[in-house]
Amino acid sequence: MKHILITGGAGFIGSNLIQFLLKTNNYQVTAIDNFDSFYSREQKEANIFPFLSNSNFKFIEGDIRNSADLAKAGAPEVIIHLAAKAGVRPSINNPILYQDVNVGGTQNLLEFARECNIKQFIFASSSSVYGVNKNVPWNEEEKLLPISPYASTKLSGEMLGHVYSHLYGIRFLALRFFTVYGPGQRPDLAVHKFFKSILKGEPIPVYGDGSTSRDYTFVDDIVKGVTAAIDYTGSDFEIINIGNHHTTTLKQLISSIEEICGKKAVINRLPEQAGDVPHTYANISKAERLFGYSPSTELKEGLEAFHRWFNAMETVLQ
Repeated sequence: MKHILITGGAGFIGSNLIQFLLKTNNYQVTAIDNFDSFYSREQKEANIFPFLSNSNFKFIEGDIRNSADLAKAGAPEVIIHLAAKAGVRPSINNPILYQDVNVGGTQNLLEFARECNIKQFIFASSSSVYGVNKNVPWNEEEKLLPISPYASTKLSGEMLGHVYSHLYGIRFLALRFFTVYGPGQRPDLAVHKFFKSILKGEPIPVYGDGSTSRDYTFVDDIVKGVTAAIDYTGSDFEIINIGNHHTTTLKQLISSIEEICGKKAVINRLPEQAGDVPHTYANISKAERLFGYSPSTELKEGLEAFHRWFNAMETVLQ
């Protein structure tokens, strides 16, 4: 069984990935998470609770910046690095902390990989690295002009990976995720926030006129991209978009959520936020070519899956 270390394993994408890997019965999974206070420990504990009795799963409560915590993972063959200080807007208020965790933590993991001779390193990057770019859909060769500290840390992580791949023979695959949503989503993100507020009859914050758009990607499709990267051996360094190749405006998203909730949203109109890009849209031809990647979840289907999870988790999410 291939041994995989997943950082940020109690989080949104991490827990969905662990669920998929353990179901295959082909992997031994070690997850590390420090239960960062960005959102509730209770939600993260609920995320990983189903795995704790599985003999192929080990959990470490620890920090990726702490080498002693990483050593508890033993000798994994693959690192999937999902852990990060999350959020574009919060990074503007605390850029030094984001640099410390997202860049320093990534370098510490790469050092761990070098010292333990771990040759496969998968890094969760972000569509935010593209910044403001009207040349959509974005391919991986676009000029990058990030406009938030969070985005800059993700770009720094990609470049650190290039250095370690070039010098130390670590295969580094940077996957640029595009607006991931689905069961387990963080409460600060739009889909989660909108469902919660609309169901309660509370106002939802809408920044700008609703014309901004995102390439919303269902978490199961993200998991497809990550799992394809586990066995990829075609080259030693790649940057690959993992998105849905379909863009949805904020107005359209709200309308879809209203339909599922059976309630109209109360809009709290706010000015556009610094650090937010107006549009994201993934060209996924590289992922199709290298991974056979093909997203298959339509937005309404994914939103309905989130709604079912949200209702089931209602007591935890209060």
